[in-house]
Amino acid sequence: MKSNLLMNFSVNKETITVNIKREFNASLANVWSAWTETEILDQWWAPAPFTSKTKRMDFTEGGHRLYAMVGPENQERWGILDYTSISPKTNFKYSSTFCDSEGNPDSIFGSSYWSVNFSEQGDSVIVDIEIKRDSLSDLEKIIEMGFKEGFTSTMESLDKILEAKK
Repeated sequence: MKSNLLMNFSVNKETITVNIKREFNASLANVWSAWTETEILDQWWAPAPFTSKTKRMDFTEGGHRLYAMVGPENQERWGILDYTSISPKTNFKYSSTFCDSEGNPDSIFGSSYWSVNFSEQGDSVIVDIEIKRDSLSDLEKIIEMGFKEGFTSTMESLDKILEAKK
């Protein structure tokens, strides 16, 4: 496994965004599947010791993914993704909101708006993500909650899954 994979994480408080650029040593088809198929998402989408479980998912424009991150004592943190745009193997966009198990939004944390771009670079795939928040205080809340550390952990889990597919 290539150990020097690109991982850039930056926060821009002026534009209220997080930008992440991550390299994967895998094919575009496998990386795209890992981000868009329930069976694979549930293997990596939560930072350890949490696991991910999808209640329902419809990866289409206007579709949703309702899922929970489940903690070691079975505590559940629910989220809903609302897919707004999909360009196969190139980009997809969605809003992400914390919610209850039925998908009713929890307004305490606001929403984030993700644009996830995929591009091939030699034998690797670059996933370039922009996450926009509703407000600076919302952005600061997720950073304080450990978003960078949690997301970095999930990327490492995804590396292991993609390596096993080779």
